[in-house]
This record gives sequence, C-alpha cells and structure tokens, in this order.
Amino acid sequence: MTSEFVYHSHFWLEEPEPDNPFAARHCYCHGYDVYGQVITRAGWFEYLLLLFQGQRPSPEQCRLLATLAKVLANPGPRDASVRAAMNAGVSGTTTSSALIAALAAGSGQYGGGQEVTVWLQWWQALGADLPAWQARIANPEEEEIPDIWLPMEHCPGFDPNGDSTPTPVCQALDALATQAPAQGAVTWLSNEYQALEQATGYPLAMVGVASAALADLGLEPDQATMLYLILRLPGAAVHALEQKRLGWKLFPYYGPAIQLLNDPNTPDPAREGVSP
Repeated sequence: MTSEFVYHSHFWLEEPEPDNPFAARHCYCHGYDVYGQVITRAGWFEYLLLLFQGQRPSPEQCRLLATLAKVLANPGPRDASVRAAMNAGVSGTTTSSALIAALAAGSGQYGGGQEVTVWLQWWQALGADLPAWQARIANPEEEEIPDIWLPMEHCPGFDPNGDSTPTPVCQALDALATQAPAQGAVTWLSNEYQALEQATGYPLAMVGVASAALADLGLEPDQATMLYLILRLPGAAVHALEQKRLGWKLFPYYGPAIQLLNDPNTPDPAREGVSP
C-alpha cells in the first residue's frame, strides 16, 4: 500500500485483522492497547483525558473532570443549545438531527463553545493577573484576521442578560473548587469573580466556571471547546426525546401560532344552506 492511501495520526494506531483489512485487530491510543488494557483498567474520564492529552491523567484531574461532566450534563431548557434540540425533537425529525442542532446552537458566543475558546485564550495571555483582566475587559482586543465570528460583545464567561449570579453557578464553582489545584484558574475565579463582575457589569455564567475547570485540566482552547460541547450533549438528547414523545401541541409557541386558513371543520357562514 502506498503512502497516499494511509491516514496519518500521532495518537492512534490500528493493526488490521489478517483476514479483513477493513477491521482492526488491535487499537492503540498513545501506545495503550485500548481493548486489551484501557477498557478493563481505566475509567471513562481517564480514557477521555488520555485521548485529548496524550498521557495518563492524575487522579485529581479525573475527579475534576468527573465533577465538571456532572455540572454540564444538562444545561436545561433555558440554554439555547437545549432548546434547539427540543425544537428538533418535537418536529419529529431524525434523532441525530437533535444533537446536530444542539451542537450548532451551542457553539456560539452566548454561553457557547466560542466563549470557552476566548476565555482560555485570555487565561493563557493574562493568567491570574486581575488588573490585566480588568484592562482587557475595558479594552478587548479584536482579531487581526477576520473570521466567521463577530467581535465579542461581552466578557467571555459572563451573562450579558443577567443581574445577579445564579445559584447553580455559585454551587458549581464551589464544587469544582474542592477538586481544583490551589493555584489554578478555578480557585482564582472563585476568589475574584465578584471583582470581575464589577468590571464587566454582568454576573458570572456557567460557561465561565466550565472554562476555568477546562483550563485547570491543561487543555488548549480548541480542545477545551470540543470537550465542552461533548459534555453538554446528554441533557440536550434527553430533552429532545421527551419533547418528541410529548408532541408539538404541548410545545410553547408552536400550537398557538398555527392557524389553518381553510380548516374543513370550521363552518363557512357564506356557504350555509348552499348545496355543493
């Protein structure tokens, strides 16, 4: 086989079955035998971090990720990505389209993946320097190269529509702080978020808490964004399935907004007494 027909990967290696080149006999992730070692000896979060980072994570990292996964498992119907999945579910379309809808809506700049990207970029550039954060908030830098994203209209990690920090956000931050490193982003955010709220004029949002935890896991911005989107899918899936089962008549906006102009069950006064 020539090299032009070979996929190149630095973290994944497969050996084919001798009688079927389309099936793998052995799969290795960063040198670990996935089906011979990993699935019988490692936990889910240990394997997940191995995939992303290329090395076996510490128990502390696994506990932090496990807590974050529970925090993000169901953003709830107030979240745009979950509502997108619910719309797909109630429409009766294919099940997979609900997850695609959740990913699309959840990748944006309001509580979405792009906020995670920008937050981690700021953390990499500013670290735990509160005055530097306050200065960046006052004068955010714009991308030198135009991209698909419009300029960020609010500080990443904060809710531009809120007035006070929601209770679940505070609870999630406290829970993650018990698992996070003492000198990490979560601990810093736990100590300084009120000062940041004063600088932004907005309350801390769940995406900011999650971003700090992803930074403490040692993830790069793109890695963190991918994992953030993945961890939010369970709730979107379950909400979509529920709405599909309940049907559109119980779904807000759909039922009251649908009006039949030629409803055959509605009598027409102009035609009363007229034979067809």
